[in-house]
Amino acid sequence: MASDLKRGILPDTQIKRLIAEGAISASSPIEDQQIQPASLDLRLGTKAFRLKSSFLPERSPFDEHKQRFLFDTLQELRMYDVDLSAGNILEKGHVYLVPLLEELKLPKGIYGRANPKSSTGRLDIFTRVITDDVNIGFDDVREGYCGHIYLEIVPRSFTIKVQTGMSLNQLRLIKGRASVSDHAIKDLHKTVDLLYDFDHELNEWKQVESRQFRVDRGLFLSVDLKGNLENPEAIIGYRAKKISHVLDLSKIQGHEVEEFWEPLERNKNGTLILEPEEFYILASKERIRVPAGYAAEMVAYEAACGELRTHYAGFFDPGFGFGDGTMKGTQVVLEVRPHDVPFLIHHGQNFFKVEYEILSERSENVYGPSCGSSYHQQGLTLSKHFKW
Repeated sequence: MASDLKRGILPDTQIKRLIAEGAISASSPIEDQQIQPASLDLRLGTKAFRLKSSFLPERSPFDEHKQRFLFDTLQELRMYDVDLSAGNILEKGHVYLVPLLEELKLPKGIYGRANPKSSTGRLDIFTRVITDDVNIGFDDVREGYCGHIYLEIVPRSFTIKVQTGMSLNQLRLIKGRASVSDHAIKDLHKTVDLLYDFDHELNEWKQVESRQFRVDRGLFLSVDLKGNLENPEAIIGYRAKKISHVLDLSKIQGHEVEEFWEPLERNKNGTLILEPEEFYILASKERIRVPAGYAAEMVAYEAACGELRTHYAGFFDPGFGFGDGTMKGTQVVLEVRPHDVPFLIHHGQNFFKVEYEILSERSENVYGPSCGSSYHQQGLTLSKHFKW
């Protein structure tokens, strides 16, 4: 299959083709709603292994026993099993490893990259994909991989209830180099307007002029600490409460916001001091667009590395903030956790970057209500599990 594809992320049509050819299979039939415009939702299996600690996956030195490292590590760290078939609790701060329902038999030339779904990141659920045969690291699926997929889960802020078949992560399948150069991003912006900012004089969202459009191995965006621009009294974000009830991921709009989150009010200076190891939900000052034929991924701003994590999820399917071309972008929700020391941020500060990637061909669908998207017109938005 790979030989007849152009470079880039495989769209939904090619994901369906891989499923039909058996390159993607599952112990339970793959459902249509799992297939996103440029990614595949991965589902939890029937059990979770409670581990003593996390670990760094690496490729076995014994080629004839590629699964040996993960097997041996699991035997050493495994404390007990949790049955997920009828739903069960994953405790805050504990490490779990869940075999997923999906398995892979990728063609030569096709590799994968995984990331948490948007709702997973907004709930401060730390997740990483692990495979049996990996060089070193998480979330990367090597070219031509054949085998099982596992998900490491660490609920950070809330104790959660999950069940077999739920999707916490998604997988992109890629041929070759998918990233778009800075020069190409600038050219694309001249054609379709990738970035919008609020014009206070005109009281409307306006496209960012090319001279203000900053790229350096990705498109820079800043943080909004003034809140809803149409309502100056609005809050600027949320901080997770330390004590809360169990959060049931099967209940959409089934939880009260005030039981889990503390709202953050704006101040006249447009600043916020982030406290170490607290979890915050903030939003970007700008709105972005991802046109059909492209996807995008949010990456941390290098200057913050080691001090501040600005996202857990951060993958945008084709059509995010774009729709039929008339949308003036969508804000990006930021999942922020500072480390070690208190961290001062201010309104309009460069906070993260978005890297654009090209699809090998246009997807059949685009991000939006038609494919079950929950955040296509988001502002400062908590996960879909809370009442609004």
